[in-house]
Amino acid sequence: MTDNVRSLSITLVAEPKQVKRFTLTQWRIDDITLGDQGEHVLNLQLSMTERAAYRFNLTSSTPRLFVRAGFTGQTPKPDAITASQDVAAGWMDGEQQVLEAPMPMAIHIWIERYLAHHGEAPMEMRKKKRKGAGRAKETPTKEQPQ
Repeated sequence: MTDNVRSLSITLVAEPKQVKRFTLTQWRIDDITLGDQGEHVLNLQLSMTERAAYRFNLTSSTPRLFVRAGFTGQTPKPDAITASQDVAAGWMDGEQQVLEAPMPMAIHIWIERYLAHHGEAPMEMRKKKRKGAGRAKETPTKEQPQ
């Protein structure tokens, strides 16, 4: 495998949740392990365009991995994994269910090594707006004779 892809095995578990008089099934990730020996095997592929998102995730108090698991309300069928919260947010916008779990330390170290090798993403510089730019301006109106 290349330096930007790792196989991970995902194990899911269903937990019954009581909501008022109804029992719902809530799914969660029970385990993420390195290798391709598990129930659901996904390839985590790092992308140069997501380096800033990886850094943001790694510097959080609990770095996470995000698994896309089919449409919301259906039995989960994991089909993609990412370490980018931006990518995960895009999946959720498309009404996909996203499960998350703490990032294994081996993956954390691997992503750090990837960032060290390829460099940190350049900081996005926002253009400084001119004072009042982008705001509607009131224009003097002529008074209508009555």
